[in-house]
Amino acid sequence: MAKITSHTLDGFSGNHAAGIEVILINTKTGLRIFRAKMDEGGRLSVEIASEDINPNILYELVFETGAYWEAIGIRARVSEIVLRFQMEDPNGCYHMPIIINPHSYSTWISH
Repeated sequence: MAKITSHTLDGFSGNHAAGIEVILINTKTGLRIFRAKMDEGGRLSVEIASEDINPNILYELVFETGAYWEAIGIRARVSEIVLRFQMEDPNGCYHMPIIINPHSYSTWISH
């Protein structure tokens, strides 16, 4: 099994960004592999069956940030963040932390 993890921080307020919906999509087939929400600490941890991973294709991890900003009364220009990446190891752990702001974001991938 592979594992996708993330920690989302609100760079505007300095708080954890809780409740953001996250979707993982196989870009070749368009299949949605999972849809989950960040927990109260702004964290995500989802396991993916090894057979659902093809190391030769791209995946999209979509953070739906628009509803988060709207809920705290901020009109944001960045309402969705899409990270495209490959999962070379079907048993690997892919950690994608992200710092969000209403008009920008910063991210990196580690495993």
